[in-house]
Amino acid sequence: MYLEKSEIIANDQFSTEEILNDYYIAYLSRQLSLLGRREVHNGRAHFGIFGDGKEIAQIAYAKTFKKGDWRSGYYRDQTFMLALNLLQPEEFFAMIYGDTNEEENPSTVGRNFNNHFSTQNINEEGEIKDLLLQYNSASDISSTGGQMPRLLGLAQASKIVREKPEMKKALNNNVSGDEVAFGSIGDASTSEGIFWETINAAGVMQVPLAVAVFDDGFGISVPVELQTTKSSISEALKGFQKEKGSNGIKIYKSKGWDYPGLVKTFKEGIDFCRRTHTPVVFHIEEVTQPQGHSTSGSHERYKTKERLQWEDDFDGLNQMRKWLLETGVADMDMLVEIEKSAKQKAKEARNKAWQNFTNGYQKEQNELLDILRKIDAKTDLQNERKFELVRNRIFPTRRSHFSFAKRLNLEIHLNPDLQDERAELQNWIDRFKTRTIDFFNTSLHRTGSDSALKVEGHPVKYGSNAEDVNGSQIVNKNFDVLFEKYPNLVTFGEDTGKMGDVNQGMKGMQEKYGKERVSDTGIREATIIGQGIGLALRGFRPIAEIQYLDYLIYAHSQLSDDLATLQYRTKGKQAAPLIVRTRGHQLQGIWHAGSPMQMLLGSLRGIYLCVPRNLTQAAGFYNALLEANDPAIVIEPLKGYNVKEKLPENHGEYKVPLGVPEIMREGTDVTVVTYAWNVHHALKAASLLQKFKGISIEVIDVQTLMPFDVNHTILESVKKTNKVLFMDEDVPGGATAYMMQKVLQEQKAFDYLDTAPRTLSGMEHRPAYGIDGEYFSKPNVELLFKNVYEMMRETDEKKYPKL
Repeated sequence: MYLEKSEIIANDQFSTEEILNDYYIAYLSRQLSLLGRREVHNGRAHFGIFGDGKEIAQIAYAKTFKKGDWRSGYYRDQTFMLALNLLQPEEFFAMIYGDTNEEENPSTVGRNFNNHFSTQNINEEGEIKDLLLQYNSASDISSTGGQMPRLLGLAQASKIVREKPEMKKALNNNVSGDEVAFGSIGDASTSEGIFWETINAAGVMQVPLAVAVFDDGFGISVPVELQTTKSSISEALKGFQKEKGSNGIKIYKSKGWDYPGLVKTFKEGIDFCRRTHTPVVFHIEEVTQPQGHSTSGSHERYKTKERLQWEDDFDGLNQMRKWLLETGVADMDMLVEIEKSAKQKAKEARNKAWQNFTNGYQKEQNELLDILRKIDAKTDLQNERKFELVRNRIFPTRRSHFSFAKRLNLEIHLNPDLQDERAELQNWIDRFKTRTIDFFNTSLHRTGSDSALKVEGHPVKYGSNAEDVNGSQIVNKNFDVLFEKYPNLVTFGEDTGKMGDVNQGMKGMQEKYGKERVSDTGIREATIIGQGIGLALRGFRPIAEIQYLDYLIYAHSQLSDDLATLQYRTKGKQAAPLIVRTRGHQLQGIWHAGSPMQMLLGSLRGIYLCVPRNLTQAAGFYNALLEANDPAIVIEPLKGYNVKEKLPENHGEYKVPLGVPEIMREGTDVTVVTYAWNVHHALKAASLLQKFKGISIEVIDVQTLMPFDVNHTILESVKKTNKVLFMDEDVPGGATAYMMQKVLQEQKAFDYLDTAPRTLSGMEHRPAYGIDGEYFSKPNVELLFKNVYEMMRETDEKKYPKL
């Protein structure tokens, strides 16, 4: 009877069994919250955040969720997930404990906070398919409001297919056009700009997006009066209300404790959204939060006695219980039995989850204990007794076991009587470490056959009379082939559609392939990336265009918190193969010619970073990335669009492999490592140094910063030249320092140097305006000439006198 998703029947009349099952799930969810908080305070878990007070509203919301639909919610949605049978009570506790067992804790596998849910969208063969056959949930993030931008893309997928139904075939049974994207958010988080950006975009685009705003009157301790204009999100949103002949959204209101009213409201709103593709917002008022925000604090510190009494009176469970008795749906004995059953189920789930979690250490503990006894037999170290303190801790951790073994290993180092035991201990440490690495340090990128690193390079081909054309024409012709080759390929961005982007790379694509596949957006970078993430999750191959590299900062949270961590935080169970297309580096102006690579390198691990020197190489990256399922950023060189290049004859086929540098010019004296437009500067400087000073430079284009030189090409060059200089346009200590660390430390090139390595970067300030501003803000040919010459002088002052 219980924990099975119930379908609301067409005439809105509820069966007794359905209603009582709803009460059971709601009551069970509350018991999980109460026990979960207790586990943290008893020391058996680190932190907990729960959905108490939201149970009745989430039960009603979940009734409208169908297979094929998608959820993009927040960390209080446990009742919603329980109602859909996407969360089991045992998993609820496994999340709190941080259990790394994938069967016991499939949503987070110990890598994410509790109540952060997900469902698998990609199979072991690297295929995203048959998502219409399941209930779907995007992997949650803790960033408040961070679930909103991707919600837009999840909804847009349905819109595209409804308007262009011939795309269904290319989408592997993932999208029919009738699915709704369900969002949920706490009222205080609607203060975030990305909430408003998403609602505005949804109202413009008219996509099937639904958002339930759970309003409990506070954002931790800050009351709604200090959060929202008019102290009401539904009042603040009235200007977005759809009217006859206009676009916009539809707004619904309901009380968080009114079970029949909630069921009716959600059904009406979701049916309307599903049928008309009009976005809907549900303002769920008078929601309570009985245990406060999280286990880190108590709401008694900021709520008045009157407020706390009101919350008790209008607690959703209390009100539903009252309604059940008043309507005669259930009597007191029946409700007591249901509550007793739910309490018992919650306790059993807690005990089972704890046993599963602690048993995960048992084999390793016993193996270590055997080794300790052997050591104790030859010494008076009493390791077994000491280890009992580790084993008997309230909350066992892998850290405590690992630390104990490693310190003992150091203690018995060089003891001639314990060589065999120490070898056995070291073996245990190595095995323990290997297993732990799998738990916490894997799956940053795809690793199977769909990995971008497994896409082999394919050379560009030219005809005997290859024409010289602008770089923009090369990437444009390549995209034309790609849109034919990949029927699930879509692109969007500011000026991307009708205009064909500001540099004409998409010229003619909208006219040829339709506005559903090639579309314009507003000036809203955060939701452009969100569109890409959501579409990619549903099986599209999106290219999201951010007009300039400097503008990525407006979408940084979506890139860093969501896209970059998605593969990792789900241990490969979800993939969003989004390609972000942008342009940057050398031009003129503070906000149009930046090269903030340090920001990207430091915060976007999990996204590959391609830095082509021209548009032919850029096209080669797009061709390679579309054969894999890894997300990536491709930064096209701004100066390349109007520079002549040979026109390839194998558009869409040639591929630039990721992580493989290209030696642009061979040399014997100094290795210069760079990328993007600086490759051209390096080649010019190399010619001048050879001509005027007889100095031979080896110029290496790294091509991708992430991954970086997977075959250690640069190391082999340094072995030959014994000198290395790293050059780019980032700030000092930025990407040049990153490249230096990769080469000197990871590749161990330091051992082959005969003079100090150098970096040549941009100035600390943003690039100044104009030709002169650029020249005096960024590296140039003359600066590189000077630095290379000085490196040669350091090894032979007589041969290379001061310039």
